[in-house]
Formats: sequence, structure tokens, C-alpha cells
Amino acid sequence: MTEILIYTDGACSGNPGPGGWGALLIYGEQQKAMRGGEPATTNNRMEMMAAIKGLEALTRPCEIKLFSDSAYLVNAFNQGWLKNWQRNGWKTAKKEPVINQDLWQRLSELSEIHQITWVKVKGHSDNEFNNRCDQMAVEAAAQFK
Repeated sequence: MTEILIYTDGACSGNPGPGGWGALLIYGEQQKAMRGGEPATTNNRMEMMAAIKGLEALTRPCEIKLFSDSAYLVNAFNQGWLKNWQRNGWKTAKKEPVINQDLWQRLSELSEIHQITWVKVKGHSDNEFNNRCDQMAVEAAAQFK
């Protein structure tokens, strides 16, 4: 199975406000940078959208290490939140509707296609690929100001 690294980040100017996402796919020596945004969104939605767009760019099932500085995104998979929400009919432990259910459902579908290891990285630190994604996300958000 093809091994891919995906770095992702989201940004929002205000929360909610204009937002952007950036994703960087790395396969061997090849890199593909992607970005996009929305005029009215939240930081969490942009973090999730970066992962979705990165995963959707793949044309076949792959073994992926997906790096994000979003604990919200990474913990949903690594700590089993997503499976619990699905089992509970998209309700939280407090019996409230899961926020961003549309994006969580898409991420769930994509995680069925690929073997994904979710890796939390420190944001705004010394990780050059995370910093590059942050820059792309900020630039994408700026287009909607």
C-alpha cells in the first residue's frame, strides 16, 4: 500500500469568521499543496476540511500519517470520540447533537477507505510542514476578508 504523509491546518479570522485550510501531501520526493476557504466558518471546521480535502485528493486506498495541530480532530479518532458519537446516534456524552456532524461523517467515510494514523503536532512551532499549512490556511482565509 502506498505510504503518504499529509500535513493539515485550519485558520479563522474571528471564530466564526472568514476561514481557510491548507493541506500538504507528501509522497517520496513529491509534494502537493492545496488550500481553500469559506467566508463564514469556524476554526474547527477548517481544521477538519483540511483533512477531508487532503484525503479526498488521493485516488486509491493508501497508508497515511495525517499530521494536525488540532486536538479536536486527532482526539476524535485516537480517543474513540467518533465511534462513540456514531454508536450514540450522533449525540455527545451529554446527549447533545454532535457539532460539525456533516464533516465528521465525511471523515468517517474517508477513514474506511484508507489506513490512517492520526498524529498531533504542536502548532506554530518548529514543524516546517505544519507552518507551511498554517500559512496557506491564513492566506486562503484572507481572500474572504
